[in-house]
Order: sequence, then C-alpha cells, then structure tokens
Amino acid sequence: MATWTWTFEDADGQPVLPEGQGGPGAPAEGFSAQADAETWVGEHWRALVAAGAEGAVLREDERRVYGPMPLRPAE
Repeated sequence: MATWTWTFEDADGQPVLPEGQGGPGAPAEGFSAQADAETWVGEHWRALVAAGAEGAVLREDERRVYGPMPLRPAE
C-alpha cells in the first residue's frame, strides 16, 4: 500500500519542517490515499504558512507526485 506524505519548503526551496514531520496535525505515518492527503493540506494550509511554509510537495512513497505547490492564495 502506498503512503502519501507532504514536505514543505520556504520561499527559497529549503525544507521548513523536520524530515518525517508532515506538518502540524499530520499523521506521522502519512496518509493512505492521495485524496486524504490533499484534503488535509486544504484544511491546514494556514497553519503551514504560519510555520514558514510557502510551498508543498506531495510524495507517494519516495516518488514526487507534484510540487512545490504554492500555499498562499493567488492575489
């Protein structure tokens, strides 16, 4: 079974949160489905931005699925 996880980057592309920590409130083991991971980031993006994240990268196991996706809304 695949594990879906997020990594977060600052404006310079540097990691924001420690390795293995998907963000405030994220399960330590990751998500079992892509939709669950995407729903979670949609609900928590404000806290992630407050923690210094500007972009989010979604991974399926070790494979980068997409990102970095901007976390701030378009102006």
